[in-house]
Amino acid sequence: MKEVPAPHTAESLDPAPDADFYIPATGPTRHRRNLKHDDTFTVVDSHGDIGASVGGADGIFRSDTRYLSYFEFLLNGMQLLLLSSNVRDDNSNLSVDLTNPDIYRENKLVLHKDLVHIVRTLYLWRGAAYQRFGVQNHGDEKVSLRLAFAFASDFADIFEVRGIRRERRGVASACVVDEKTVLLRYEGLDGLTRSTTLLFDPPPTQLTTSVASFSIVLAPGERLSLFATICCDDTCQTPPAPFLRGLVAAAREAKAMSANMASVETSNDLFNQILCRSVADIKMLTTETAQGPFPYAGIPWYSTTFGRDGIITAIELLWCDPGVARGVLWRLAAFQAKGFDPVSDAEPGKILHEMRSGEMAILHEVPFALYYGSVDSTPLFVMLAGLYFERTGDSQTILELWPHIAAALAWIDGPGDPDRDGFVEYHRQTDQGLANQGWKDSHDAVFHADGQLAQGPIALAEVQGYVFMAKQLAARLARRLGNEALADALDRQASELAARFEERFWCPEIASYALALDGAKRQCKVRTSNAGQLLFTGVISRARAAQVTECLMRPGFFSGWGIRTLSQAERRYNPMSYHNGSVWPHDNALIALGFARNGLSRPIERVFTGLFDAATYMDASRLPELFCGFQRRRGRGPTLYPVACAPQAWAAAAPFALLQASLGLSFNPELNEIRLLNPRLPSFVDEVILRQLRLGNSSVDLAIGRHGEEVSLRVLRREGQLRVTAIHT
Repeated sequence: MKEVPAPHTAESLDPAPDADFYIPATGPTRHRRNLKHDDTFTVVDSHGDIGASVGGADGIFRSDTRYLSYFEFLLNGMQLLLLSSNVRDDNSNLSVDLTNPDIYRENKLVLHKDLVHIVRTLYLWRGAAYQRFGVQNHGDEKVSLRLAFAFASDFADIFEVRGIRRERRGVASACVVDEKTVLLRYEGLDGLTRSTTLLFDPPPTQLTTSVASFSIVLAPGERLSLFATICCDDTCQTPPAPFLRGLVAAAREAKAMSANMASVETSNDLFNQILCRSVADIKMLTTETAQGPFPYAGIPWYSTTFGRDGIITAIELLWCDPGVARGVLWRLAAFQAKGFDPVSDAEPGKILHEMRSGEMAILHEVPFALYYGSVDSTPLFVMLAGLYFERTGDSQTILELWPHIAAALAWIDGPGDPDRDGFVEYHRQTDQGLANQGWKDSHDAVFHADGQLAQGPIALAEVQGYVFMAKQLAARLARRLGNEALADALDRQASELAARFEERFWCPEIASYALALDGAKRQCKVRTSNAGQLLFTGVISRARAAQVTECLMRPGFFSGWGIRTLSQAERRYNPMSYHNGSVWPHDNALIALGFARNGLSRPIERVFTGLFDAATYMDASRLPELFCGFQRRRGRGPTLYPVACAPQAWAAAAPFALLQASLGLSFNPELNEIRLLNPRLPSFVDEVILRQLRLGNSSVDLAIGRHGEEVSLRVLRREGQLRVTAIHT
């Protein structure tokens, strides 16, 4: 029999010497499958096993802790042969088809391959992982089989799994509870007890603290089922649901997540697959929190509340599902900072960067229990509130959120601008925090033209654009609430910021805007995609927008798959880097929305087509967090980034933002009107049908057709007094 490996423990790796919370790539890239339900997610290999092959952050995770680090299914001591492995289109379960290899005993073939078929089905629901193993003998003789499940847990914190070394850990133990149950426990240094319960049905022939084995005999054609349920903490205090009942309930809950989302159907089957995958990923990543639905950032590293990621995902989805924005706003408002805390980079009014609940966060070994080291989450929060109101006209929600909006505005003008130069900037308050606190938060993401890293405090270009847009939108909210004086002041401040920004950030030498101003107020004269997001915020003129667009669409920036984060002409360009030359779908989506705002239709189509083509090469038609920035070559797909999260919420939402940009979709709740401004469809789509597109209490189904350079618009169904107009300028 195959020797059962020792329990897998988190490797202790030294990260890059000056990198903050670096994610190392230490093994070969293998196909992994991800599932998530609320605060629990799992990463398994293509067999459905955990920790049986090298590479990857395998495990069952809950609340930033790995509750199971090893779970391998063996037949007569051998790994089975893989026939197929597929996550269901709606992400509700994983189905794996396996068969037996040739099995020898004393150099004699005793079981020919491909006679035993095993269907392994796995899903997550309410803190537990449910597995069914359907075993059938397709041979013409009876077979004797020894099936075994080898298991272990290291109870590693997610940051240990990412590679951070810990000097001390708690105490682990294991015991057999009864004939079918094993309990794995971990007494943490934080005083908490974490436990994993494994239940097997029927009771195994033999059960130890690391192996459950079954001796079975199958007649020709006979089949049987084995069940394994893995529960995290107290989810097994009451008996877990029967397998099929839980499977149906999990699928029903997933379907309900998108009940209020407008649906999109197109004439292109490949694009339909991409959209369906995006919807399924968004549903899976969305967790029903105490404040409402919130899209967790991504699996495996970011399956928790992230302020920036949640806001940008909500912006991308706002036209088709404004309920996501409402949930994001309420959750971030609930955790808005109320005081100063240097360790967590908290300041009054600041919006959360991320929150963690693992042992290392509780013990302050990492600063992320409630961490506020994000310079852009706060203006983005105000932006989202304003955009949400413009999309929905929901005055009541804005009225209730106003104290939080006001506190965020006070942070922008107060602690967010410590030297009072009119620009929001960042500088971490302790060495524990993130050195860079914009969306490009790698340690080497902000630098000068000669490659020298910028020293703080740092004022990022796109953040000033966020502040400009936040103040403009907040002015409209204040006016809606009857505060004309505040509205006028905010409008004036926005105008002054735009003028000041133009003067200090424009760089004629690169025909674009500086990436940032460093602590000495020197321009970082570097061509980056950050300048592209300025088009979305409206802080720059249309003439400048055209210049920036021309720069972004040149081959040095546009790879053929999308716009790179950094131009090839820059000193630190590296197409395989995280932020200095890669392609990020969400970044491209925001830039495309900026193109639409400035009436630049053709660049939208190039970006849209590039990302569509890239997605057709991706596993499961899924756009990942990022991919490498190598130039597109005929007959070859894009190059993957080895440790990119997939799924990632703002990448999953990117196709919807790109479609909005292409159609020029906007909403006017006061006039009860949906408007399409300069609508176009990319060449890979002849027709788009939008169903259940809601505004207030009304809804409409629309069909948009492409006829060369023109489009047609038909209203298929209308409920309520909703107007739809198409405007060409």
